[in-house]
Amino acid sequence: VVAVDYNEEQSGFLAGFAAVSEGYTRLGFTGGGGGNNPSCNRFAYGYAQGIEQAAKKLGKEVELTLSWEYGASFSPSAELQTMLGGWYAKGTEVIFCCGGPMCQSAFAAASANDGAVIGCDVDQSEESDTVITSAIKGLSRSVSLMLDKFYKDKWDEVAGKQITLGAKDEAVGLPTDSWSMKKFTVESYNKLLTSLKDGEIKVDRDYSKLKPESFENVKLVIV
Repeated sequence: VVAVDYNEEQSGFLAGFAAVSEGYTRLGFTGGGGGNNPSCNRFAYGYAQGIEQAAKKLGKEVELTLSWEYGASFSPSAELQTMLGGWYAKGTEVIFCCGGPMCQSAFAAASANDGAVIGCDVDQSEESDTVITSAIKGLSRSVSLMLDKFYKDKWDEVAGKQITLGAKDEAVGLPTDSWSMKKFTVESYNKLLTSLKDGEIKVDRDYSKLKPESFENVKLVIV
């Protein structure tokens, strides 16, 4: 057996950087697990770092509202939809929803308020026309990489271990086949991704630092 996890913080970083580069300045995040799911927490922290770096590059001050409320079960709910609808009504432009089925509440809130959503794990653009991009994990890519080890008689390199895959393995990123952003182009994205692969850009994985005082250009409000 081999256990594979991902540098979700890198994928979240790319999504946050893309959103600010596209022109969004009032952003949101809602996640599953009630704040106790490491994967969702890494997505959130990376997202905030990407927002911060893009805001600094562009000389912008941006807002990020973050909440783990109503996400403990990862299920859609009227309460979550109402909360997110309220965010949109007060000016939030795009919300990164990290929590599987609970994203249905984000899609509904966005549709009712002319808002946008960033999907998670897989390309969710086919689920709603409110999705501008998705912070994805390369599930099929990881299977291919591990099977490649097996068929090349290198299984002992990974057997019984936990393997973390990221940008350098082409196992996290944003989907380019369904690209809909205008200001932040695929070319710009590929340059950013290359910087991640090469280690020129480093994204912190320690989500305990996801605090308002950790950022300069981002006004982070945790509710």
